[in-house]
Amino acid sequence: MKIYTRKGDNGSTQLIGGTRVSKSHIRIDAYGTVDELNSWIGLVADNLKTFTDKLLMKEIQDRLFTIGSLLASDPDKSNMKVPDLLNSDIELLEQSIDNFQADLPELKSFVLPGGSSANSICHIARCVCRRAERMVVLLNESEKIERLIIIYLNRLSDFLFVLSRKISFDAGSEELLWKPRL
Repeated sequence: MKIYTRKGDNGSTQLIGGTRVSKSHIRIDAYGTVDELNSWIGLVADNLKTFTDKLLMKEIQDRLFTIGSLLASDPDKSNMKVPDLLNSDIELLEQSIDNFQADLPELKSFVLPGGSSANSICHIARCVCRRAERMVVLLNESEKIERLIIIYLNRLSDFLFVLSRKISFDAGSEELLWKPRL
């Protein structure tokens, strides 16, 4: 199978189901940003120390591929079976957040990204996740999107924030707290 088809040379791409849309369509932007997020998650995983944390990140990457598949499908024309997102996927993120937070000091200030490369990469992934969420919300305003996608992306950005704190805590790095100039 060749990687190139030349079908997109005119600036369009095909959704699952056969519908062709512009590569600038918000749907393409949404699943492209989810794909970008998935790449950042891979880099976050590469910087984690424990096998358990790395396995959790692989699970998240799998769910992001699920989300990408759902977003890449024309809901009116696709007969292809695509993976589904479940409430249990969101519950896994929430349980992980709760587990991570149990060991962390109480947060009384905003946290600045940084302090270590791993922490900064996690914050970049969080920001890309928020952008993906905004794009899916925008798409949902014109085309009905599976509600769990928006919830998952929202929870994932929370997860990434708490993970960034856990990374700093586990490394013994001081969190960079924002001290507003008043």
